[in-house]
Amino acid sequence: MKAVVQRVSRAEVRVGGATVGRIGRGLLVLIAIEKGDTPADLDWFSDKVLNMRVFEDNAGKMNRSALETGAEVLVVSQFTLAGDLSRGRRPGFERAASPEEAEVVYRAFVEKLRQSPLTIATGRFRELMEVELVNDGPVTLILEGGHR
Repeated sequence: MKAVVQRVSRAEVRVGGATVGRIGRGLLVLIAIEKGDTPADLDWFSDKVLNMRVFEDNAGKMNRSALETGAEVLVVSQFTLAGDLSRGRRPGFERAASPEEAEVVYRAFVEKLRQSPLTIATGRFRELMEVELVNDGPVTLILEGGHR
């Protein structure tokens, strides 16, 4: 699994011009499911997203989590994060899980997040999406590999 997590003031995702997911202050999570990802990866990734301390405390330090601040989370599947550009100029996607396998893992990840008290919004799996966001900070982090 690989994810880009951005702290946002707001974010939304549209399919065919219609908004399908929208959040206010929170985290935008672009996530790719890779071959060999396991339930332990889901646990690690969901724990990180919910508990990473990327929101400022009263002293202005990034010391508070999404759970502590009541932030919202928008999860968008993005298989291109599994792309490999180490050879040539066209990305290879050998690392990406098959769409069928990826959808199962993606939905399980979203359900894990929904077990929290936070508002969780999503894009649409395997759809052409437009993602609009206002990156707050900017704060952008990359999560890779889970417990490995």
